[in-house]
Amino acid sequence: MCDQRSSRPGLDVPQANTLVVERADRLGLAQLYQLRGRVGRAGERAFAYLFFPPARRMTEEAHLRLETIARHQALGSGFRIALRDLEIRGAGNLLGAEQSGHIAAVGFDAYARILGETVAELRGEPVEPEREVRIELPVRAFIPPGWVAQEALRLELYRRISVAPDHDGLRAIRAEAADRYGALPPEVEALFAVASLRVTARRLGVEEISMFRDQVRLTPVDLDEQRLATLEERAPGASFHRARQTLNFASVRRSGAELVAWVEAALRAAVGEPAETGLAAEPVGLRAPSP
Repeated sequence: MCDQRSSRPGLDVPQANTLVVERADRLGLAQLYQLRGRVGRAGERAFAYLFFPPARRMTEEAHLRLETIARHQALGSGFRIALRDLEIRGAGNLLGAEQSGHIAAVGFDAYARILGETVAELRGEPVEPEREVRIELPVRAFIPPGWVAQEALRLELYRRISVAPDHDGLRAIRAEAADRYGALPPEVEALFAVASLRVTARRLGVEEISMFRDQVRLTPVDLDEQRLATLEERAPGASFHRARQTLNFASVRRSGAELVAWVEAALRAAVGEPAETGLAAEPVGLRAPSP
């Protein structure tokens, strides 16, 4: 059977075991999923061949759709495909009258988290607030349009970086981005460095990191008597204001990702933690404690 249109509703050929789709990149995920289900429905092993032009001629969204349909082949995978379709296209304002894709600004995962927190509050269930970290350093940290041209993909990358729970997650996202889009520009390196600093600061309870004149200030920082007594040894030139729980570092002549990595390593050294390999190199003049 040959049909130049999409499969009509209710069309069923139980004995057919092969499906060939030309220009599959022009079809949506729902269409591809429905077409694939037209064969292999009579106990016979079936095959679906999806033809598309070379990857360089496809849009990024078409590539994501084909990647999704190829990845999810098991029985009952329709729900996962539907969720992925929401992430690719955006789900819109699910609870309002408008359906214009406002969710694209935060991503489906973040929207689902916010919605879940709201529902839990309405039910009277306890919701642990997420600790916010304000970072104000003189760095240019963003994704240049020349590196990732499509706005939706830039938003998706921003979202994934912002919600990464730990350094391992950031490493995986960074490696994937470099493999997909090429070498990271300095602005993107700075963006990952800021995300890494935010992960460390959130874990240590730091809420604000800023630069004032020639000093980098971090607050609040919890330093007990033992760590305070050895602060000068670990971080020469650092000072601590006990009443305000503020840790100060004399600024260094660094910029971009290098400056942010220096601040993260300085914070870890001040609280008695060694710098983590591959995230923030140990800054000059700061020494981590011996194991």
